[in-house]
Amino acid sequence: MSPDLSGLLNLHDIEQAAREVLPPAAFAYYTGGANDEHTLRENREGYARLKLRPRMLVDVSQIDTSATVLGLPLAFPVGVAPCAMHGLVHPDAEVATARAAASVGSLMTLSTMSHRTIEEVSEAVGGPFWFQLYLYKDREVSRALVQRAEAAGARALVLTVDAPVLGRREAILRTPVHIAPGTVLPNIGPRVLGSEHLDDLQYFDSLLDPALTWNDVGWLRGVTGLPMVLKGLLTAEDAALAAEHGCHIWASNHGGRQLDTAVTALDALPEIAQAAGGRAEIYLDGGIFRGTDVIKALALGASAVFLARPVLYGLALAGEAGARRTLELLRDEVRLGMALCGKTRVRDLGPELIWR
Repeated sequence: MSPDLSGLLNLHDIEQAAREVLPPAAFAYYTGGANDEHTLRENREGYARLKLRPRMLVDVSQIDTSATVLGLPLAFPVGVAPCAMHGLVHPDAEVATARAAASVGSLMTLSTMSHRTIEEVSEAVGGPFWFQLYLYKDREVSRALVQRAEAAGARALVLTVDAPVLGRREAILRTPVHIAPGTVLPNIGPRVLGSEHLDDLQYFDSLLDPALTWNDVGWLRGVTGLPMVLKGLLTAEDAALAAEHGCHIWASNHGGRQLDTAVTALDALPEIAQAAGGRAEIYLDGGIFRGTDVIKALALGASAVFLARPVLYGLALAGEAGARRTLELLRDEVRLGMALCGKTRVRDLGPELIWR
């Protein structure tokens, strides 16, 4: 029997309810950040410090929350960010998340480290999705993944560039997550001899290529004609290079899980937008828990925002229905926040909305 979700009024409520049902190791895996977790906390707290400048005496009887990303229509400017192993929180895993996103007009970005195959998620979505990729040392494994994603209908590749090695996530070290025996992560490639002593997370870390450079971005562009989004950029310099390489930009610090004390995506957004100069679309993740957070990110230059942890908390509570409830709550908060700001269309959200 699914729990009653109607009493959960916001994403903070959903997080707290998930804490009560998730095993401690799984909760620590998703909530933990790097080292002292300064960046993890700042991801959320930075939004509260930004103040809005609402306009009055505007007809807000009709609010249009629709947006587009790379030409794909969204009912509201929020998508699901890639996050590993949804099967840790619910047996329907990424299939349930994908269905929830599609049902509210959102967009699923499937993680390389998914419990379900690209093809299963594509079938569940029944429409567009994005696929997140790590470039492995073995480029042919990556090439095969890209070809599978393209054949399954992925509409963009999201290359994560901020994890040449994995950050030190001490919450996970204190409370290790254990993958059930026999579990298959279908997108991390076949194990090689000598890796049998590693668990799945250690094995995945061993596949990552710390020698990744802009030359490899060029190699990947030669493998596929799909639009490419670089996830993990935090500086104007890298934003400019991304645009020069024909890529779109995803501002992110990996949920505070990589380099502690790194700048937040929100703080980096103005310089990234200026450096991109309209040559690339810009997205953002990290710390989004309120509709006003979404509005602030869009006002500073993002085309859309993405979130992972809150969707996973909803998934843990009630599978597809819980993930959908999370997205619906945020959608309704975006609509309300726009009305109270005197803005009726997403494209009207600009920097003049932010108090300096």
